[in-house]
Amino acid sequence: MNRNISLYEALGGPGTLRLIVESFYPKVQAHPLLGPLFPQDIDPVIEKQYLFLTQFFGGPSLYSDEYGHPMMRARHLPFPITPERAEAWLDCMRRALREVGIQEELQLIVIDRLSGPAHHFVNTSEEET
Repeated sequence: MNRNISLYEALGGPGTLRLIVESFYPKVQAHPLLGPLFPQDIDPVIEKQYLFLTQFFGGPSLYSDEYGHPMMRARHLPFPITPERAEAWLDCMRRALREVGIQEELQLIVIDRLSGPAHHFVNTSEEET
């Protein structure tokens, strides 16, 4: 990966990021641990995730422009996020990245970048679910 460009640019910008998010959410909805946490109408969630990841990976500040500071931990507090759910979320993203055809080295970078936040959102132990 060229170290002089953002992860957003390395992934291919808005078109590729949209493909990733659209590949990702059907996997999330079908996952037995994750699907029940999401609304039936997933389209608004897809759009927010696209806006957030655009910004998170170094693209335009679309999420903040529309919704203000992301405050992602606070936004996830109402949902029982366990370590197992964090890993399931990351696995769905891995599969989406593969499906879209993201180069393996870049997949590892994306998952590494998302792992911190995914585990930071954990707010429930496995025993509590």
